[in-house]
Amino acid sequence: MAADADLSGLDATAISAMVVRRDVSAVEVVRAALDRLAELDDQLRAFQVVWPEPALADARDVDRAVARGARPRLAGVPIGLKAWQRSQVAHTRRLRAQGAVPLGLTSVPLPTTEWQTWGHTARGITANPWRLDRSPGGSSAGSAAAVAARMVPLATGSDGAGSLRIPAAWCGVLGLKPTNPTADLAVVGAIVRSARDMALHLSVLLDREVLPNRRRLRAAWSATLGFADVDPEQASVVRAAVERLASAGVVTVSPEPVGLCAPAEVWQAVRAGREHPDRGENDRRLDQLFRHVDVLLTPTTPNPPHGPEGPGATLSPNLTWAFNLSGHPALTMPAGLRGDGLPVGLQAVAPRGREDTLLGIAEHATDLGPPRIAQR
Repeated sequence: MAADADLSGLDATAISAMVVRRDVSAVEVVRAALDRLAELDDQLRAFQVVWPEPALADARDVDRAVARGARPRLAGVPIGLKAWQRSQVAHTRRLRAQGAVPLGLTSVPLPTTEWQTWGHTARGITANPWRLDRSPGGSSAGSAAAVAARMVPLATGSDGAGSLRIPAAWCGVLGLKPTNPTADLAVVGAIVRSARDMALHLSVLLDREVLPNRRRLRAAWSATLGFADVDPEQASVVRAAVERLASAGVVTVSPEPVGLCAPAEVWQAVRAGREHPDRGENDRRLDQLFRHVDVLLTPTTPNPPHGPEGPGATLSPNLTWAFNLSGHPALTMPAGLRGDGLPVGLQAVAPRGREDTLLGIAEHATDLGPPRIAQR
């Protein structure tokens, strides 16, 4: 049996393989995850509700199935479920059918929260594992904090304006918004720590194998998308990550110009069920761009994680919500750390249906390691 400390550092792919080989039991994995959750969550408040006994019962079911010869793809993997579940019931069923074990519900903002970048629990707001006095992002706040703190290797989320990508970026982990129908801004996804877990989750979600596209890609780079006010250090950290990708032969950066219209008013109108005359303009510009490049690279957020005072005048989703409107798949992956030790995310956007392109880029994410989770 692996030591508990070893188990907390494993990704979902490794855990499942060990459980299927019977090197460790699902019960042992889940007990270790519950112990780590109990140790850390008083500080982080990533979970609204925890289900210890149902989780252990599910783990015993997985062990019995494996003993009978079953090979579920997420055998014994402890996961967190975003508390807003209405659109995620089918998603959760798929994960559980493949052996995943939900530990509980991760935090989300209160419905009355004016800006959706804090998670809320009965014990207080959710903290960012990298700095407890900073927001983890939202609305999939608890999911990102739980994955970054290694309570679970995978947690579900949903993304209607960046609410999966923003917390993944601010917590230094990976998040993918798959291609979404343009009639529906939100789409379900997951937050993970490794590129192979992202591929595994996407394959389970779509019920078909999705493999990384590892060919060299033509990339457009834009720090601002032509309209956003971006913190210079955010842009600098991401630009350095793009240069590393180019040096490694992952991308060739194209001089193709990138200029979109600010999508805030359009997004708000569509969210309210109204048509907006500018709805199709960014779609046209993106379709034109993707005739010449394979991927668009930007910072995930224009700003670093904020404190309890909120984001101020900055719109944290300024670089994300255009792609909910257009339906393009978009990934965030760790680009590096700011001078203050907070993570910065690099966003990659691909043509509709080309998640494989994003999976190939995700394999080159900067490994930030686990946060220290020090006192504030």
